[in-house]
Amino acid sequence: MRAIHAVVKGRVQGVFFRVSTREEASRLGLTGWVRNKRDGSVECFAQGLEASIDELIRFLHKGPPAARVDVVEIRDEEPDLSHDDFKVLY
Repeated sequence: MRAIHAVVKGRVQGVFFRVSTREEASRLGLTGWVRNKRDGSVECFAQGLEASIDELIRFLHKGPPAARVDVVEIRDEEPDLSHDDFKVLY
């Protein structure tokens, strides 16, 4: 299992980035969360199989059609087994 924390910068709020990330992560069988940050970026924590994490990272670099991703910062984290699905946090 691999866990990551990601911060995505660009035009990523107001373009369905969180919902699209949740849908993609759920499709990939990942658990964790995604939320908007006050600075206009989106952050997420995701965990699951290495191949699924790699696929989510590719998605984060692109985002949904209306998004413009400028920077994606990724760091590895310790898994958090308290998550049983992938949620949008508010």
